[in-house]
Amino acid sequence: MSTRPYCRTRRAFLADTGMGFTGVALGAMLYRDGIARADAGTGLAAPPVARAKAVIWIFLCGGVSHVESFDPKPELNRYAGKSIEATPYKDVLNPARLKDLVSANPQHGGRKILMGLNTGFRKYGQCGLEVGDWWRHVGGCADDIAVVRSLWTSDNDHGAQLQFHTGRHVREGAHPTIGSWVSYGLGTLNEDLPEYVVLGEPTGDCCGGSWTHGAAYLGPEYAGVRLNPDAQEPLPFVTPGPGMTAEEQIAEFGLLGRLNRLAGIDYPDDPTLRARIKAYELAFGMQTAVPETLQLEQEGPSTQALYGLNHEVTRPFGRLCLAARRLVERGVRFVQLFHGGGGGGAWDAHAGIRANHGQLSAQVDLPIAGLLRDLKRRGLLDETIVVWGTEFGRSPGAQADGRDHHPQGFCAWLAGGGIKGGVVEGATDEIGFHAVEDRHYVTDIHATVLHQLGLDPRKLQVPGRKRLEIDYGRPIGEIIA
Repeated sequence: MSTRPYCRTRRAFLADTGMGFTGVALGAMLYRDGIARADAGTGLAAPPVARAKAVIWIFLCGGVSHVESFDPKPELNRYAGKSIEATPYKDVLNPARLKDLVSANPQHGGRKILMGLNTGFRKYGQCGLEVGDWWRHVGGCADDIAVVRSLWTSDNDHGAQLQFHTGRHVREGAHPTIGSWVSYGLGTLNEDLPEYVVLGEPTGDCCGGSWTHGAAYLGPEYAGVRLNPDAQEPLPFVTPGPGMTAEEQIAEFGLLGRLNRLAGIDYPDDPTLRARIKAYELAFGMQTAVPETLQLEQEGPSTQALYGLNHEVTRPFGRLCLAARRLVERGVRFVQLFHGGGGGGAWDAHAGIRANHGQLSAQVDLPIAGLLRDLKRRGLLDETIVVWGTEFGRSPGAQADGRDHHPQGFCAWLAGGGIKGGVVEGATDEIGFHAVEDRHYVTDIHATVLHQLGLDPRKLQVPGRKRLEIDYGRPIGEIIA
């Protein structure tokens, strides 16, 4: 039996109907609000108490340098230009330390050469969090974020973008993403908006493509819905045909809904049919709700400035961040923001990392900080988890004037929704090569998010679909308030 909370079992349905219309309405309201999370007939233990209602998941495609963002390593300046073998840290190359990981590291003249930091760093907030200068605006929010500095993954190529979202290597194919599990497990807070929205250009087909915001075997109704805040028609597939009146549309959707439900009686397990029924139910309401939500000009000048909408460099991503806030404010459960998508990702700085990361961070740093501050001042940060992540870090070694991929140790951060602020969990070694203290596979981030939403990842099961132990992850209790 599926344990997703709002899926009504026959027993629960009969119990509600036994109370008449009041029971049906009350049951639906409780499940929509996330209050009723377990069917007493399942025999399952109660899941965690929810601390959050929604997630804003920010993903930077290509691999952000951890040693020049939220895990600065001054030892790299000390040994810049030297081979790793000539430093006290030569043991990082011991093959035994690379078990289940890749051993790739950039070569120069047959030696592994360390590169110094390409930007400065300083401490921020009362917590004294060290943050690279490319991220000074987010650094100003240091007391609200929890940095996990000890992440690792096992894909040294950009398939790690898929791995960050599903926990599975790209060679294993499509699996449900964290966003689809949230949608599956919690359902909607607003019947006129999708539960799971995708903003920005996702990763390229080479590296997961639509799988990074898909639902795989959960069914297409739990996949992310892509919206474009800058398009004249942000959701063109629900736009009515020319000359069709609202009354005609209502009649059409009503007829289609009745026909689909009749077919559903004969084909109750058809996921495509379920998705189509859900799409028709959503479509009419979305025609009004989506455009209104994405009318960012409704926001005052000070709010627009907070997100950087008054500057050419920050405006594009600032609009996505502001749209994300408006979406969760209106009941969307999971908003996934991509930056630098397409191909391997814009952050893939094999060369010219100083210019690459300097330019890209200037596009997103201020808008992300603006999002955190705006959520906080509106009281939304208490019930919204913000996650900042990327597929892996970048090597401490030099690749000409760039850095190579680095899955052995990297960082992400979380804020809001019952997450402690101003804390650091785990550590890499002194040159940022290995996660050495309190190591966390990427699904630990997933488990933490689900836990804060009141979901137990081990209860999110689909009959006949085996999940591996590593799929579940474990909540990172050290960063939970």
